[in-house]
Amino acid sequence: MSSLSNQSNIQESWLNIVKAKVEAMRFGSVQIIVHEGRVTQVESTEKTRLSSGPDNAPNRVTIRS
Repeated sequence: MSSLSNQSNIQESWLNIVKAKVEAMRFGSVQIIVHEGRVTQVESTEKTRLSSGPDNAPNRVTIRS
């Protein structure tokens, strides 16, 4: 396999990883780590958003002392 063909396969591989991570999440971020001009790592952080609602909404916490 030539070096150019190998580079193309690697680029396609990380692009597919990024695409899959983006498509799988609703809120969050995908971070691409580059070392010496090459993608070496792809990280994702998914966020869970709690909807705001009335004072008695399930995500409201009341602390009593």
